[in-house]
Amino acid sequence: MSRVEQPSRRALLAAAVAAAAVSGGVIPAAAHAAPGAGTGGGARRPVDYRAWTTYGDWRRGSVRGARPVAGARPGVVIGTPAGTTDYTDPHTGATASWEYATWTSPVHRLTVPATEVIASWNAHTPGGTWIQVDLKGTYSDGTDTPWYVMGRWTAGDGERDISRTSVDDQGDGKSSIWTDTFSVDDASTGLRLVSYRLRLTLHRRPGTHGTPTVWRLGAMGSDVPDRFTVPASTPGHAGELRVPRYSQEIHKGQYPEYDNGGEAWCSPTSSQMIIEYWGGRLTEEQLAWVDPAYADPQVCHAARYTYDNQYEGCGNWPFNAAYAATFEGLQGVVTRLGSLTDLETLIAAGIPAITSQSFLEEELTGAGYGTSGHLMTVIGFTADGDVIANDPASDDNDAVRRVYRRREWENIWLRTKRYNASGKVVSGTGGVCYLYFPAHPSPRQRKALAAVGVR
Repeated sequence: MSRVEQPSRRALLAAAVAAAAVSGGVIPAAAHAAPGAGTGGGARRPVDYRAWTTYGDWRRGSVRGARPVAGARPGVVIGTPAGTTDYTDPHTGATASWEYATWTSPVHRLTVPATEVIASWNAHTPGGTWIQVDLKGTYSDGTDTPWYVMGRWTAGDGERDISRTSVDDQGDGKSSIWTDTFSVDDASTGLRLVSYRLRLTLHRRPGTHGTPTVWRLGAMGSDVPDRFTVPASTPGHAGELRVPRYSQEIHKGQYPEYDNGGEAWCSPTSSQMIIEYWGGRLTEEQLAWVDPAYADPQVCHAARYTYDNQYEGCGNWPFNAAYAATFEGLQGVVTRLGSLTDLETLIAAGIPAITSQSFLEEELTGAGYGTSGHLMTVIGFTADGDVIANDPASDDNDAVRRVYRRREWENIWLRTKRYNASGKVVSGTGGVCYLYFPAHPSPRQRKALAAVGVR
């Protein structure tokens, strides 16, 4: 996030589709790059989040060379590989052979026929292994999508690993993949995705015995109507969680190969705050690559290991959730929430949240900047219901804790349409949220997560 309202890749796309709307052209669903998760006020939640996490879930999928494993944290691994395939890394040009195995989910019928779907996953990928996540769906007109690549993920970036990457230029004339998001191209036609399957492909170097282990695989489908404003919610729970405070701004100019340095590191900085809230720590060995003159080297590490080589940024939503889950005992999901009441429910159970929002400087009192897309961490609510946020777009760590007016913050987070600094209609970030929480939540935490649609 920049201190000025500079366009992100998503924002540029949104501006293009907004121009099409003004001129009477067809509006692709990329204009809704991050619509909100709900309407509040007790209305039906227009979000369907489904995940496969249990041994029974993994056994119900179809396999080619993959094997479900039981235990404290059930998952799926390579058993006897289904075969060998060559992969040319588009970012290095290197071609290598990989043994592979696949697991494919049963068909999931969406409770909310969706205009958008975002997949997320939690996996352990030792050196020389990686995974690919694909999605194939059925439209409301009875036709099918192709298999879309939703991400190629590895936790590492060494010589034995591939370049972590999303895949551009995927579409079938009805839908497209925009970095980490499946979108129906023209939602105004009424076309929706009514069901989908997810496919995991697990890879390892031939002749080795290592394997990726995937513990959680899920997707969030949603269909939220366009809106410039959202209904006001009534303040509920008041309280504040003690979450570490980190500024992205103190990293300005550091490691510009990762999305131009700290100025754009709102997502990994927010991720690192919550990871450490849950006790996740990096070792001296893991941080040895960071210049010792730099403060908070763990933020530099988070930026490097969430970096998407195709997107050329650290803001890929599923990649951040997957990074969080590389820490022992943590899991992460990408979903959408419907109101500040949802956030209050989570905070009351001790679960902070990372939220995505965009706004003009005058729309959020006290921010001191405008942004076309920014992540911050919600850590609590005041007695008056205002939002307490750890905002990484602060001059230093001491300034990170902010209190933002409830009504202003609620609207900039949940709306799906807004006006940018030039007066053009562009997309709002509308309710997108990363949730990181223990692999084995407490009963109270499980209840709160279930209340916002995450199981």
